[in-house]
Amino acid sequence: MEGQRSLESFGYKQELHRSVATVDLLIYGLVFMVPIAPWAIFGTVYNSASGMVPLVYLIGLIAMVFTAMAYAQMARSFPLAGSVFSYVGRGIHPGAGFFAGWAILLDYLLVPTLLYVFAAESMIGLFPDTPRWLWAIVFVIVNTVINLLGVDSLKMANRVFLAIELVFVVIFVYIAFRAISGGSLPDVGWSTTPIWNSELVSAPLIASALSIAVLSFLGFDGISTLAEESTGKRNPAGRAMVGSLFIVAFLFIVQTWLASLLAGGRESFSDDEAGNAFFKLVEAASNTGWMNAFFVVNVLAVGFANAMAAQAATSRLLYSMSRDRQLPGFLSKISARQVPINAILVVSAISVVLVLFFVGQIGLISSLVNFGALFAFCLLHISVVWYYIGHKKSKNYLLHLVVPTLGFLIIGYVLFNADPLAKIGGVVWLAVGAVVFIVNRVTGRALPDFSEERDDASADAESAKLVQE
Repeated sequence: MEGQRSLESFGYKQELHRSVATVDLLIYGLVFMVPIAPWAIFGTVYNSASGMVPLVYLIGLIAMVFTAMAYAQMARSFPLAGSVFSYVGRGIHPGAGFFAGWAILLDYLLVPTLLYVFAAESMIGLFPDTPRWLWAIVFVIVNTVINLLGVDSLKMANRVFLAIELVFVVIFVYIAFRAISGGSLPDVGWSTTPIWNSELVSAPLIASALSIAVLSFLGFDGISTLAEESTGKRNPAGRAMVGSLFIVAFLFIVQTWLASLLAGGRESFSDDEAGNAFFKLVEAASNTGWMNAFFVVNVLAVGFANAMAAQAATSRLLYSMSRDRQLPGFLSKISARQVPINAILVVSAISVVLVLFFVGQIGLISSLVNFGALFAFCLLHISVVWYYIGHKKSKNYLLHLVVPTLGFLIIGYVLFNADPLAKIGGVVWLAVGAVVFIVNRVTGRALPDFSEERDDASADAESAKLVQE
């Protein structure tokens, strides 16, 4: 394969700045998933998984690799900024693409809100007399400015934040290794029990862990929204999605295995302990005041790095849907720095409003975020089969039938067992989307016609090469 299809072959002109190397896509995916994400939820997951936290993330890797591979297949054929909106729209039908984009929009719009609320709550712990809204607005302003400065600024910020997170991962590994090997803590020693305890492993436990695990890896899909800014020629977005998933899973498993060993075989953490369990373990293992440093890095990673990546992904999705006339046209305006300026500002404004509305409701936001992503993932898996097996007559049944089918079953199971409020909220969101869809039709915003792309001989020849590979 000499290279993937150009943007012009899809009928678009290059408006975004192509300067993102494949390694930068990889870094972006890692920042979006947050290599230190287990710190904040370690105690809760520990209780749910009977102490086998690394097993949860191993299950998550196995479960999500099918979705990552499905994304990679569609990103190869459709290297566009619209992510599932573009994949499902071109793989199945533009109408299905609208609802895939609308569903994941629920995820992308609420993720920054969730992160700002979480970070603001954490800052109150450090500065008790300050208002939550103040911290949320600080995070929003900083992230908005960096995104408006252009994708090069975003790349640089991602590198800096990822470096900081990885440095603290190394520090934690050193602290944990020394404490476990030194024998200074009671009941702490080397063991593989946190990874697999045959006495406690059961089908219900694994099923419960599956939901936690799948949701822990949300974010790698955001890489697909930067496809039109990538300089890579050999499916850079697809390669970065799969690569970042494996790397972050390795980091999750190593950190939670060491943290579980530091827990000394305890059965569970109390409700009061669970929220800060990881940081308390660091304090007990180091005895040097490292706990506060770890806590601050965690807040910065969530409030700045993660939210910044989420804002970038959301603005690209809005831009893509607007460009195809499925959302208001002003959202597709590009600034002199070649970023979707209005889409970025709208995401910022929505985040500020939602932060004020959702303060103290982290659980509800999380459940709604999960519904949007999972519903869109289900449509993604269907689109792989529909496009490659149905339209392209691919004989690669492993990648184009088995993988998406297994991915659909896993994601469908998690979606079916989602929180009832999340399903109600998700259905309401889809109903609103149906109204928008109808209004678009009534007002003359016709669905984009991709039939010419499919019938174009050169595009078919290129796609045939992709299928064979």
